[in-house]
Amino acid sequence: MRVAIYGAGSLGTILGAYIAKAGERIELINRNKAHVEALQTEGAKVVGTVNFTQKVEAYTPDQMNGLYDVVFLMTKQQHNAEVVAMLKDFLAPDGVLVTFQNGLPEVQIAEILGPERVLGCTVAWGATMQGPGVCELTSSPDALSFALGAIAPKRHKHFEAVKALLEKMGTVDVEENFLGTRWSKLLINASFSGMSAVLGCTFGEAAKPKASRRIVQALIKECIDVCAAGGIRIEPVQGKDIVKLLDYSGGLKKAISFFIIPIAIRKHAKLKASMLQDLEKGKLTEVDAINGAVSAFGRKVGCPTPVNDKVVEIIHLIEQGKATPSVDNLRYFE
Repeated sequence: MRVAIYGAGSLGTILGAYIAKAGERIELINRNKAHVEALQTEGAKVVGTVNFTQKVEAYTPDQMNGLYDVVFLMTKQQHNAEVVAMLKDFLAPDGVLVTFQNGLPEVQIAEILGPERVLGCTVAWGATMQGPGVCELTSSPDALSFALGAIAPKRHKHFEAVKALLEKMGTVDVEENFLGTRWSKLLINASFSGMSAVLGCTFGEAAKPKASRRIVQALIKECIDVCAAGGIRIEPVQGKDIVKLLDYSGGLKKAISFFIIPIAIRKHAKLKASMLQDLEKGKLTEVDAINGAVSAFGRKVGCPTPVNDKVVEIIHLIEQGKATPSVDNLRYFE
C-alpha cells in the first residue's frame, strides 16, 4: 500500500517519523523546499516531550508521481477545493483521502471525491515547527491519540490499514458518531486555540489566569449550546466527557467548570495554536473554519455565539495588522 502525508508540517512530520520508525513506508510531502531538503538529508528531528531522529522519504508536490492508496491531508482548509481536486488525480481508483484538518472539512471534500472515499481523523496532540526538519511535540507522550471515522455509512476497504498506521504512534478510537467527534475537537480548538491566538500564548497560559479563563469557559459553553440546539451529541475526548465536566446551568456547576479548565488541558499546556503560529509568520489563519464554524452553525440553529464572533473579529484584526497577539486583547471582550 502506498501512503503519503500531504502538507507534512509539524503534525505530519512527527506522525510520519513515528510511522517510518515502526518500519512502514510513508512519503512526506510539503511545499516548503527548505523543510523537505532538511528531511531528505538530516531526517525528521522530533524534539520536545520526546527526542529522536528518523530517516524519512520527503518530496515537494512537484515531485509526486503515480497513484496512492491513502493520502493523509494536513494542509490548511483555505485552499481545499483546489488541493483536493489536484490530489484526486493521484489517488488510486479505490484510494481514500483521510482528513486531519480542523473544523468540519469532510462535507466539502466529499463533494469532490464522493463520501465513500473520505475518512476523517481528529488529533488529540499538538506540535510546533522549530525549523527545517525539526518539529517539537508539545503534548505529553501519554496523550498521543487519534479518533478515526467516516461520513459514509460503509467503511472504506483501507479503514483498518489506516487505523493500523496511526497506531504506530498512539491509540486510535473508532468513532461511529464522527460528527460528534469533530465537534469535540472543534470545541477545544475554538476555545483554547482561539485564545492562544488572540493572546499570543500557549494553551496553558490561556487557561490559567482568571481573566482569560472566563473567556475560554464562555467559548466552551457556546460550543456546547450550539450542539445541543442542533441535536449533535459531543463525543468524549480521551475518555473524558467534555459536556459532563464543563457544561453548566447554575452557579455551582459553573464554578466547578471554571476550576476544572486548567486541569483538563494540563497535558497540552505547552501547545501553541497553529493559528498563532500562522499569525507569527504573517499568514492568514483558519479562524473562519474554527470559531467561524461555531458562529455559522449557531446562526443556523438560532443560538447566539457572541464570544466566538469576537474571537473571529480580533484574529482578523491581527491578520490585517491592526492588532497583535497580546493579553491586551482581553479588552475587546469587556
